[in-house]
Amino acid sequence: MSHKLTPTTVLLLVIPPLLWAGNAVVGRAVHDVVPPVTLNFLRWAIALVILAPFGRVIFRKGSGLWKHRRRYALLGLLGIGLYNSMQYMALHTSTAVNVTLVGASMPVWMLVIGALVFGTRVKAWQIAGAVLSLVGVLVVLSHGEWSQLMSLRFVPGDVIQLIATIIWALYSWLLIKGHDPAEIRSNWVGVLLAQLVYGVAWSGAMAGGEWLVVPDAHITWSWGLGVALIYVAIGPAIVALRCWGAGVQRVGPTLAGFFANLSPLFAALMSVAFLGESPQFYHALAFVLIVGGIVVSSRSSA
Repeated sequence: MSHKLTPTTVLLLVIPPLLWAGNAVVGRAVHDVVPPVTLNFLRWAIALVILAPFGRVIFRKGSGLWKHRRRYALLGLLGIGLYNSMQYMALHTSTAVNVTLVGASMPVWMLVIGALVFGTRVKAWQIAGAVLSLVGVLVVLSHGEWSQLMSLRFVPGDVIQLIATIIWALYSWLLIKGHDPAEIRSNWVGVLLAQLVYGVAWSGAMAGGEWLVVPDAHITWSWGLGVALIYVAIGPAIVALRCWGAGVQRVGPTLAGFFANLSPLFAALMSVAFLGESPQFYHALAFVLIVGGIVVSSRSSA
């Protein structure tokens, strides 16, 4: 693992927050037509069907998928079962803006989890980078005005997203801890499938529980929902998880966590692109602050 940010590594770590920004918007848009945990199960089930033909070797008897089942069951539970279900649950009572704001605490939790669970040393420049990047996020959410920031209100969904963010930080650390057998490590599809097999099982069980305890659970099928499912299955699921895993393997979870703060900025830029809003000075300022936090942290890790 090297902490050097090459152009390829930067691209790997920029793609996930871009797709996650879209995921938050889509998740909020369909929250009235499909239960949140069921939405999570459907997206990963579709992803599993898409990837399974390309990684059949890991399903053979005696493969690492079964020998290392505890590792992949845990990764599947944290990164696929819990994190994504809780994010969609958060979007039922919170807004995409608030969810991305809470998610902006990820660099802090990467540092905390690394220090408390894995014994890594937190450097002063990493803290400085986290603060600088978080200020950039606040600039996006406040539109450059303090009064806008003060008008933000937090709801139970924000607490759910906070717990989900901590879970994702732990998941990211576990990606670089432990050993992946050769037949899985040699193919990126195998790495994803090993997590997906168990993750889909976890999310399926959770979805079943959701239908048992939520009396008005229902799905309103439509072409719009179908398109949304395809997007969240391919983009924020397969592509983002692949890029995130590769990026974390290259630079570690602490530095990778700073890139997650690009999500609120991307969400704002999507509003500019798709809703006809005009680009503002605060967009540029936020970009400079967030990227500045990444640069400061990467230099402290070199």
